[in-house]
Amino acid sequence: MIRVTAPAAPTPDPAAELHSFAELLGIEQLEENLFRGHCHAGAPLRAFGGQVAAQALTAAGRTVEPARRVHSLHGYFLRPGDPRRPIVYQVDRARDGGSYATRRVTAVQRGEVIFTMSASFKRPEAAGDRQRTMPPVPGPEELPDPYLAWQRDAPEEYAGATVFRALRMRFVPAGAPGLPPELPGVPQQFVWLRTGSPLPGDDPLLQVCALTYLSDLTLASTTALHLQPHRVHRVEEPRVALASLDHAMWFHRPFRADEWLLFAQRSPSASDGRGLAMGEFYDRDGVLVASAVQETLLRELRPRPAR
Repeated sequence: MIRVTAPAAPTPDPAAELHSFAELLGIEQLEENLFRGHCHAGAPLRAFGGQVAAQALTAAGRTVEPARRVHSLHGYFLRPGDPRRPIVYQVDRARDGGSYATRRVTAVQRGEVIFTMSASFKRPEAAGDRQRTMPPVPGPEELPDPYLAWQRDAPEEYAGATVFRALRMRFVPAGAPGLPPELPGVPQQFVWLRTGSPLPGDDPLLQVCALTYLSDLTLASTTALHLQPHRVHRVEEPRVALASLDHAMWFHRPFRADEWLLFAQRSPSASDGRGLAMGEFYDRDGVLVASAVQETLLRELRPRPAR
């Protein structure tokens, strides 16, 4: 592995001059297999993991011929990234076979690895088709905008969440018609997601990288739903320490991330300070386009002593 240290000088906040969602995925090519990007904060002084993963996948895709489409990724978050500094992505061209190609990406900051990813690409082929049926939940146009309540209940946090306001989200409420019954011990949430602005062109890699970003918005919170709601619905202080440990995705069929997608999420397990969440993405026609799995660090916080 090439040891790369990012420049010591702080970089501008990438959220400050955001004009389109596609800019969040933008990276600069330094050498043939070396790229550099900038990520905004997801939590204070921590780079948003979905953007790190999306940029790593963008770097991998830049080294693969366009005829091959990404079908899976597996990533591990090793250290919190610093949003004030650039991230260097090193791509290892592990394999180029007749149908499949594999890339390994290492994200480096200050000479230390903060994230690793393996991604697999393949040529499309004709084959049989089957899928799980999408639940008949209300569409996004029938649901309230959660950002209005977020702005009302936490105006300072809302004002600082510039990038996240560039997205669109609609939460399907519990008890909505068509919602599958929640199984004992398996909290669930159903969220419609899309980018807030159109994505340029019809580049499949751009769509997949955008969905990689979107997939990290609510999946981790699903593992903690038995303890607290998602932050856009929460007015009290957080009750858990929550961080992504790893993230995996499989891309089944073509889609556009700038059109509404239903993210059906469930968490079948929480133990040993870890939580597991699984999710499926469906388009408006009910086509299953992608699946995601994430494990999180999940620790209950001790109540603050009364003053």
